[in-house]
Amino acid sequence: MRALPIAVVAAAAALTLTACDSGGSSDSDGGKKASTASSSAAASTACKIDQIGIQVGPANAAPAAGDTGNVPVTLTNKGAECTLQGFPTVKVQDGGTSADVPEEKSATPPKQTLAASGTASFTITYVRGTAGDGKSLAATTLKIGLPGAATTQSFKWSYGPLAGKTGPNDPNASVSSFQPAGD
Repeated sequence: MRALPIAVVAAAAALTLTACDSGGSSDSDGGKKASTASSSAAASTACKIDQIGIQVGPANAAPAAGDTGNVPVTLTNKGAECTLQGFPTVKVQDGGTSADVPEEKSATPPKQTLAASGTASFTITYVRGTAGDGKSLAATTLKIGLPGAATTQSFKWSYGPLAGKTGPNDPNASVSSFQPAGD
């Protein structure tokens, strides 16, 4: 018989916690207003590349053709709080030939909120190609952009040619989603 009252007390406690979670308002619109206000406050604007400092490397460069290398990229917010979600746009170029680095096949990337001076990172993973083999791109420039923006920043690519899957415009490489960085 004592098990029944304990179960009833536990159910009542769970209902009380659920009611507290909805904003504690008995007004039916009050809960919606509180929820909408907290969503608006939590939503910040998308980060803009002109307010982001970008550091490329140091890399774990692929030493020889067929080896895999990783190039870490760190972003530092130089403006007000902003958000990053998705994948950066990454392009490698050699003169007039360029190739987009595809997104890593992974789960849905998390939304990152960057406070002023906050940092995030991503990684470019690539397979080193053979110079002049017709399938590799002898990249010299790396262009990095943020999701949904057309503007990019350019950096020197000094990690050797990128192997192509089917040719120089289809690099055997990938870019990860944004991840939290720092402490």
